[in-house]
Amino acid sequence: MKLLLLGATGLVGGHVLDLALADPRVTTVTAPTRRPLPSRPGLVAPVVDFDSLPQDPSIWTADAVICALGTTLKLAGSRERFYRVDHDYALDTAKLARAHGARTFVLNSAKGSHVKSLFFYSRVKGEIEGDILALGFERTVIVRPGLIDGPRSQPRPMEEWAGRVLSVLKPVLPASMRANPPERIARAMLDAAIDAPPGVTVVPSEDLL
Repeated sequence: MKLLLLGATGLVGGHVLDLALADPRVTTVTAPTRRPLPSRPGLVAPVVDFDSLPQDPSIWTADAVICALGTTLKLAGSRERFYRVDHDYALDTAKLARAHGARTFVLNSAKGSHVKSLFFYSRVKGEIEGDILALGFERTVIVRPGLIDGPRSQPRPMEEWAGRVLSVLKPVLPASMRANPPERIARAMLDAAIDAPPGVTVVPSEDLL
C-alpha cells in the first residue's frame, strides 16, 4: 500500500515513519514536511508550505493517511497559531487526500477531546475529530493517547516533568492514567492504517500501553 504520513518530524510521526519503512506491507511513504528529511529507501519527502499547500496529485494520492501533526500552545505562541497547526493543517491535508482517493484516515488526537470541552486544547482536538469524520472516509480511526512519554526534539518541560511523575507512580496507577509510549501509539496507528475495519474506530489511551 501507499501511505501518506503527516507530522513525520515529530515524536509519534517519527516512530510511524521508522515502522512504515520497515513494514513489507507498505510500498511507499510520502511524508510532506516543512524541513527536509534524510533520504531513505521507500520514502518520498517533499518540502511543503502548510499555509499554501501544493496541489500536486503525486503528494496526496495514497491508500491511507496517518496524521500525527501537532504542537503545543507554548510552541505555537498563540491560540490562533495552535488552531492553525492542530486543526487547519490536518483538515486541509485530509481534504486533499480524500479528493485524491484515500480511503483510510488515522488521526492522532488526545484523551479528553470533545468539541464542548472547557479546555481549549481538548476542544480543538474535538473539533478536528468531527471535521475529519465529516469528510466521509471509508475508514476513520481516532487514536486518543494521554500524556505521551518520550524525548522531544523541542523541550516540553511540563510534559517531561509529568512523564517522570507518572513513571514513578506507574505500578499503582490505573491504566487510564498511565503515560503512553510513542512507539506504541505509532504501532497502533500504522496497523490501523493498513487493516482498520470499515466505519469509525476509536482507540483509547488504555489500549496504547
